[in-house]
Amino acid sequence: LPDGYASNISSCVDVKNHKLSGLKSHDSHIIMKDLLPIAIRNLLPQDVASVIIELSRFFRSISARVLDPDELDKLQEHIIMTLCHMEMVFPPSFFTVMVHLTVHLVEEAKQGGPVAFRWMYPIERTLGHFKSYVRNRAKPEGSICEQYLADECVTFCSMYLNDIETRFNRVGRVDDRPSLVQNHNLNSEIQSSFPNVGRFVGAGQVYTLSYVERQQAHRFILINCQFLDHLRERYKKELSKKKIRQSKRNHVLDVDREVHLNFGKWLKDRVEKNDVEVVKYSSYNINGYKFRASGRDDGLKTQNSGVYVNANTVSYASSRDQNPKAGDIAYYGKLVE
Repeated sequence: LPDGYASNISSCVDVKNHKLSGLKSHDSHIIMKDLLPIAIRNLLPQDVASVIIELSRFFRSISARVLDPDELDKLQEHIIMTLCHMEMVFPPSFFTVMVHLTVHLVEEAKQGGPVAFRWMYPIERTLGHFKSYVRNRAKPEGSICEQYLADECVTFCSMYLNDIETRFNRVGRVDDRPSLVQNHNLNSEIQSSFPNVGRFVGAGQVYTLSYVERQQAHRFILINCQFLDHLRERYKKELSKKKIRQSKRNHVLDVDREVHLNFGKWLKDRVEKNDVEVVKYSSYNINGYKFRASGRDDGLKTQNSGVYVNANTVSYASSRDQNPKAGDIAYYGKLVE
């Protein structure tokens, strides 16, 4: 599971006695919707495993951050059929009122919105925090009130204390403050195009880029830098005129491919020689998230090497298409290094 997605469930596993103990309610929710389908897939009979997997898929869909109103009607039909399948497999004593309440979850989601903004896990965590305020067990309510008032007073005063770590200025769970010092010798336009964001973790390793890696990194920077847009358009116009003079068909696709492959060569005389030696790290913190290379993830309880990129891509219907369409395409992958 990704870092921060759930608590360390492995600490609740008793391998010797084959038991799970000490689970919190959110841990049970994670097991039900994410881990249970994987565990029972090859252990239980097909008819039993399939209905449990259907129920887990329903909870995973209803707990999503974004809900599609059109999909909720399908989920309602899905959970009704799932409960019918469960009645064919499990004994009557299994069906308590809590099992039947699942049929009403879709209607609640329609009226109240995504489940993540309404469930009880944050409230349970807050109540547990209030429970720690109790000093006089004979008068728990008074202890909570007194401690809460003292906590609010200290919090208010901390807003006016400089150079002291408080809840307002302390580093978050993932320290993603920039690791490198800003280079003031660089042009401000270059600094805005290549901002110093994120924080590397661990010792760096000097690595010489291969020819293919160097070309990929170079091409990515040239294609995505906004301050080079006018140069790319200039190069594209030159290529378009050249294709028209040569009376070649399909010049729109050819020009885009030529710009993608050879824009770096065309710009080579206008830039300084770039260095092929870089410093690479196996872990990096940015935007409140941890990212690790897949090799560093091996043997760890959490997995943070998976990435998702929503890239704007130009698509052609055929080789003769003169009106390409641009749209967002989702790419999934894993960080290697």
